[in-house]
Amino acid sequence: MGGVSIWHWIVVGIVVMLLFGRGKVSELMGDVAKGIKAFKKGMTEEEAAEAAKPAEPVKTIEDQRPAPAAAVPAPADERKVS
Repeated sequence: MGGVSIWHWIVVGIVVMLLFGRGKVSELMGDVAKGIKAFKKGMTEEEAAEAAKPAEPVKTIEDQRPAPAAAVPAPADERKVS
């Protein structure tokens, strides 16, 4: 009585067929197949959209350094007089 044998699954299958009928079960399986196909189609469309995007350029350390500040003349009172 501890395990689930093939006979348990056969009885469960017969009960399901009696409750829902043959038409309902085949209709349900058809809906599952349509869902799987729609999922696969959505995945391929998403991959195609990602492939169509232009790739962003790779940033290097040189690109991330700030631009050098422009030379700003010192104020008049701090200038050295020669």
